[in-house]
Amino acid sequence: MGAAKRAFVTGGSGFIGHALVRRLVQSGAGVRALARSEASARRLSEAGAEPVRGDLSDPAAMRAAAAGCELAFHAAARLGGWGPWEEFEQVNVRGTRAALEACRAAGVRRFVHVGTEAAVIAGDPLRGADESAPLRPGSKAYYCASKAMAEQEVRSAARDGFETVVVRPRFVWGPGDTTLLPGLVQAVESGRFAWIGGGRQRTSTTHVDNVVEGLLVAAERGHPGEAYFVTDGEPVVFRDFVSRLLRTQGVEPPSRGLPLPLARAAAAVGETLWRRLRLGGEPPVTRTTVWLSALEVTIDISRARHELGYEPRTSIDEGLKGLAAAAA
Repeated sequence: MGAAKRAFVTGGSGFIGHALVRRLVQSGAGVRALARSEASARRLSEAGAEPVRGDLSDPAAMRAAAAGCELAFHAAARLGGWGPWEEFEQVNVRGTRAALEACRAAGVRRFVHVGTEAAVIAGDPLRGADESAPLRPGSKAYYCASKAMAEQEVRSAARDGFETVVVRPRFVWGPGDTTLLPGLVQAVESGRFAWIGGGRQRTSTTHVDNVVEGLLVAAERGHPGEAYFVTDGEPVVFRDFVSRLLRTQGVEPPSRGLPLPLARAAAAVGETLWRRLRLGGEPPVTRTTVWLSALEVTIDISRARHELGYEPRTSIDEGLKGLAAAAA
C-alpha cells in the first residue's frame, strides 16, 4: 500500500487474513480485525492488530470495527468440500452481504474481497481461464456455489463512494496454512490419499505472499466492481507440485491412483447417500475434491498484471524452501 491507511479485516486470524494483517501492520497501516474468540483476539493482538470481538452475524460489531477505516478486506469464509448448504450460505453469502452493508454504513471507501477460482468451477476443466469465465452460482459443489454468490454480492454493491473489488487466487499455499497442506499430510498418513486421474494435469497455484500482494495492489488500483485472478505465474504439473509440497513436511507421496471417472461417480453417489441418509462425517470423496484436485485449472493473470501492476512476490522455489526450513 502507499501511504499508511486504516484498514478493517474479517477473517484476520485465518490463513490468508493473518498474513494480510501482518503485511498491513508492517506497512504502517492501522488495522482493526474481527475476532470470534479470545484465541483469535490474542493472535490478532500479537500480529499488531486491534481485535474487535464479533462475527459476520454481528453488524454492530462490524460497523464499530470499520468506523474510521478507509479500506476493508473480507477474508472470512466457510471453507471445505463438505457440509450443510445452510452453513456455506450463512457465512459465504449472507455473511458477505452483512460485511458489505456494515462497511458501507461505516464510511469505508474500498472493500476488497478474497474470492477464489472455485467461483467459476462447476465440473469442467479451466484452461487459461481469465476474468471472462462466468460465475457458477448453480454449481453442485456448495463451496463453489456459495463463493460465486458471494462474489455477485460484492461486485453488485459497487457504487459512488463505495468501491468493491474481488481478488481470486487459486490453490493457496505457504506458511500458516491450517487446511490444505495439513489435510494432504493427514490423507497420506492415513492411507486415504490417491492421485485422481493420475495427477498429471496442469494447475495454477498461489503462495500466500502473492495472495496478499494481489489484495494490496487491488486496494490501490483495482477497478470498482471488477475481479482479478492472481497466481504464482506459470502453471505447474499438479502431481509434481503436490509431491514437492508434501516433501517439505518430510512426507513421501504415495503412487496409488484413482481413475477420474470412478472418482466422479463415487463423489456423486457418496454425496447423495450422505445427504439422504444424514450420515455423519463426510463421503470418502466429494465433488469439490475431484474438481479442484483432478481437473486442469490454469489461470491467465494478464489483467492483474496490466491493470494492477501485479507480479508474484514469492516464487514457488522460494516458497517451498521456506516451508521446508520451517518444518526442519
